[in-house]
Amino acid sequence: MGAVTPLLKENKPSGSVKPIVDLTAADMRRVNQLILSKAGSDVEMIPEVANHLISSGGKRLRPMLTLATASMFGYRGDHHIYLATSVEFMHTATLLHDDVVDESDMRRGQSSARMIWGNQASVLVGDFLLGQAFRMMVETGSMEALKVLSNAAAVIAEGEVLQLSVAKKMETTEADYIAVIRGKTAELLLQPPRSVRSSPAHRMPTAMRCGTTVWRLAWPSSSSTTFSIMADPAKTLAKMSAMTSARAR
Repeated sequence: MGAVTPLLKENKPSGSVKPIVDLTAADMRRVNQLILSKAGSDVEMIPEVANHLISSGGKRLRPMLTLATASMFGYRGDHHIYLATSVEFMHTATLLHDDVVDESDMRRGQSSARMIWGNQASVLVGDFLLGQAFRMMVETGSMEALKVLSNAAAVIAEGEVLQLSVAKKMETTEADYIAVIRGKTAELLLQPPRSVRSSPAHRMPTAMRCGTTVWRLAWPSSSSTTFSIMADPAKTLAKMSAMTSARAR
């Protein structure tokens, strides 16, 4: 009986997200409280649909990246909590919209919101969450954060439309694929560190470059590789700083 030799070695990540979860735990408790508060509405269907997805789990990597960047630059204040919550609301809104566009029946191991409340409710509640996200950005009083995250919202929408335009086309290139996933998914890994006004003005250029470094470290890749990268936040943030400093020289 012949032996089967794999053509490619499987690159299994060895870490977990526990260190970055521990690093941001106190602030994430505040983010989760704000998520529940801002998902509320006098219109009964809105919190029902929003909480169906919010309570279903998820890694919360995007708000954790926002909080970790604030920690890296020694930020003291509350604005990073609002920005982290904004980022998570933007992500949740895109999931509600994605499930309608992709006609998905399941999300995170349970029926998608559109299967329970319909496509119209999913789209409109997603719009509500986007509105709440921008309200929180405005509350920070940071035009720079508003500029960064509003640009991210536009890029995400472009990624979705690009995916529609190249779907089922045999001539789709690798560059097309990278453009789709960068717009659809990576943009909200790329931009949260850039949105945090968490340091003195002379250090802001480094903060602004950190998001790009996260992209280069973590994407394109599988979620499991992203887990591995975030397993040691101190090492990852040190590598981010080294890479961004090197590019600045």
